[in-house]
Order: sequence, then C-alpha cells, then structure tokens
Amino acid sequence: MARGYTFTDHELDAMLAEDVRPIVHDEAGAAELDALLAGVAATEFANQALGEVLHTAHNPEPWRVGEAIAEAYLVEHRQCEFPWPGGRDLKNPESSPAGTDLVGFQTQTQTTSVRFSFGEVKTSNDSEYPPSLMYGRHGLKQQLEALRDDAAVKDALVKYLGLHSYGRPWLPRFRQAAARYIHDRSDVAIFGVLVRDVPPHSLDCSGRAARLAHECPPLCAIELLAFYLPAGSIETLPSRVPPPAGGAP
Repeated sequence: MARGYTFTDHELDAMLAEDVRPIVHDEAGAAELDALLAGVAATEFANQALGEVLHTAHNPEPWRVGEAIAEAYLVEHRQCEFPWPGGRDLKNPESSPAGTDLVGFQTQTQTTSVRFSFGEVKTSNDSEYPPSLMYGRHGLKQQLEALRDDAAVKDALVKYLGLHSYGRPWLPRFRQAAARYIHDRSDVAIFGVLVRDVPPHSLDCSGRAARLAHECPPLCAIELLAFYLPAGSIETLPSRVPPPAGGAP
C-alpha cells in the first residue's frame, strides 16, 4: 500500500509545535530524569548546573525532524508506539543512530492485538522522483526489503526492544508482540516514509510498493508513505521546531 499527503505551512507549523516537539526533544525522557534526580541538587548553583546537564538543547538536524514527523503520524494515525527513542542510545548527541529508525508496536484496532512495528524514514530535498536515497546499500528500498525478508534483522530489533523493556510500563505489550513474532516471524508491520519538500508525484512510491508486495508473506503488512512539505522547507525544519516545554537553559 502506498499513500501520499501534502502539508501547508500552517499545518506543518502546528504539527511541529504540538506533536513533533516532544519527540525531537525527548520530553518524556527529560521528565523521567527530573524525577530520578529530584532532590540531588542542594544549592541554587547545583540546581542550575543540574538543569544544564539535563536540559541543554541541541539543534536537531533536518533528518531528525523528518523522522519525528513520521513517528508522530504513525502514532496518531496507525496506532503505533515507539517507546524507546533511538536518541537515548547515543553517547554523542551530534552523531546519528545506526539501524532501523523506528522500533516499537502497532495495536490492531479490531482485535486490540499487538505486533511489532518497524519504520524507516528518509528526509530529502532532492528534486528527483524518486529521490536518490531510495536506492543504494542504505537506501529505503534495501532497508524495507531487509525488514520484509531477513529474519536476522528483525530478530536483532526484537532483542533490542526487549532489553529496554524490563521494568517499563510497556513490558506487557512487548511480551504480547513477542508471542506473535515467535509464532510467525513475518507477522510485523513495516512502514517506509519519505519526507520531501517537492510537489507530490506517484513515482515516489507506486513502483516500490508493487515490488514490495510481490511475494510478501501473508501476515506481513507494508505501507509506503510520502509526506510533501511546502517547497524549500526541509532545511528550515530545525529552526521551526519550538524549544522543549518549560524552556532550556
């Protein structure tokens, strides 16, 4: 399945402020750290230093904002949850995470059953249709085919999420998804998302969707999505994301 959506400047700014901002700044993680370290700072000076450690903001790259746009959409419209942001695994905030962009769950509304959900996101201001990042060793085409066909790739993602699930409120959902996965390792939801700032065109997704559907296992669901932002907006995305709630030092 392939779909494309366009966004006006007003729609984009509203999405960045309401849905994307908490993801980009990992506001949920910041709140957890605040609670964990409550009472550690005994003086105003120490409290200020602690605030700098926990809440110093880093300007996100356009690809990071594009990834957050995709995540926000999948959470809101595809009943997905990505409970462990990849940015939490970075020791250097200026680097980019390796591996699949979005790893989590999808709840199927008709049955409330939970399965694993994996997403790959590409953000591009390339003018070609489809953009060049669709191809190559790390292109969207190769990544989606690996998620569809390579059990070892999916196994690694399941173990990654499982190691982070211990003691978390989403542990029961991980266990439910794992039970389905063990029964059939193709029983997953896969999303490929293009975030672009060019006029919409069917060439971005239609051919790739047909090829991915060929010999796709019956229980594997694959959807390609293309989000078309206003012209020239990719490079402006970092400056358009508001600062984290409560501000930053």
